[in-house]
Amino acid sequence: MAVETNTIVTTDLAPEITIDHIEKLVSGINSVRTILGINTMKPMAAGTTVYQYKYTKKNTPAQVAEGEVIPLTEYTRAKTAVAALELEKFRKQSTAEAIQKFGKQVAINDTDDLLLKEVQKSIKAKFFTTLAAGTGKATGSVVDLQHTLASIWGAMQVYFADVDVTPVYFVNPLDIADYLGGATITMQTAFGFTYVQNFLGLGTVIIDPSVAQKTVIATAQQNLNGVYVPASGDVASTLGLSFDSTGMVGMKHFTADDRASVDTLLVSGAWFYAEDKGGIFSAKITPAAGA
Repeated sequence: MAVETNTIVTTDLAPEITIDHIEKLVSGINSVRTILGINTMKPMAAGTTVYQYKYTKKNTPAQVAEGEVIPLTEYTRAKTAVAALELEKFRKQSTAEAIQKFGKQVAINDTDDLLLKEVQKSIKAKFFTTLAAGTGKATGSVVDLQHTLASIWGAMQVYFADVDVTPVYFVNPLDIADYLGGATITMQTAFGFTYVQNFLGLGTVIIDPSVAQKTVIATAQQNLNGVYVPASGDVASTLGLSFDSTGMVGMKHFTADDRASVDTLLVSGAWFYAEDKGGIFSAKITPAAGA
């Protein structure tokens, strides 16, 4: 008896569809890593706590004469737990009726793309949560976007005085839109992030609505880290997941006979965060009266 039209068989599901989506998601994560200036993603065990730190210099001892005891310079480090790393799980189901009506491409592949976007949103949301914990403040002229970026740039040069750092800024789209009224810039996109390289010669600017309007946040690329919970090993072998060479993403498609559907299972634990809270600076754009 002939197989029904539009029937999804095992060879349709794995490994081609799964591998394609894994490569797409991992490529997106690596694109963000490159934009943020993070060299490598570090694998960590599930349950590992991610901390943010604030360093404080307690004293500045005076210089002493030759032969005298040199006083100690003391630093303290206060740490705040952000959250425990977890392997996040996502599942989506395409019914036989949807496959029959719309075809495999729409019912499975296109909705898989929507699932990948949910993973993107999750990674972005966690990252901006760590940025919001920043304690650095910029002083100086903040009458418009350009002056505000310059003020933050100056504050970071002071804070990271002995380190060669590369700033990265985060700005609300509406604030960039105001600037675009009198200028032309080239924007690029990757993994749901819109960014401008070497904006005004100050560094990379990432444009995202996660940042409040009239607020600019910035830190040094050297203050940013990337970690992930591997979706390989026992997890992959037990659940039958396909994964990339790093194990950053695990995924599979399988038929659920009891529901006459095709399920998509995706697990990922990628996380970007800023480590030193004092090295995360923010400033409010405050136009001059009458401007």
